[in-house]
Amino acid sequence: MNRINGKSFDIRLMGFMLHVESFTLSIEDNTTVAKNKGVPDGTLAGDVAASGEITLDIANFNLLTAAAAEAGSWRGIPEFSIDAYAIGENSRAQEAMHVHAHGCKLRVSDLLNIDPNSSDKSTVTLPYDVTSPDFVLINGVSYVDSDEFERL
Repeated sequence: MNRINGKSFDIRLMGFMLHVESFTLSIEDNTTVAKNKGVPDGTLAGDVAASGEITLDIANFNLLTAAAAEAGSWRGIPEFSIDAYAIGENSRAQEAMHVHAHGCKLRVSDLLNIDPNSSDKSTVTLPYDVTSPDFVLINGVSYVDSDEFERL
């Protein structure tokens, strides 16, 4: 049985399947408890945000350089979707995880981190923010309610 771990994931963005050194996607949900005279009384829908970081080795970073050149600059790369998916199995059945983030806007940070005494691969870190109201799908299920889209 092969359970899902970090090696199980494939990451697709901008038409490329990339090998990542690390990948994160965090959701911030500011939903909170409503209170009436200090006593909990339901919930208040809060704003949501999602962001993360992609760390790539130089070979995979160079794949994205072609997209930046086509866009005219790194900042000119248009928003894109990121798909992260994995398939494994446990004792009961096959297990899968698929996360789709819409409208991701990429930035570059940690472009160089040179240590002449290190034998580690050189990497580049690319933070990104999710900018689309379609937001994030987790195993095909939207994180935000569809009626929240209708209010936009």
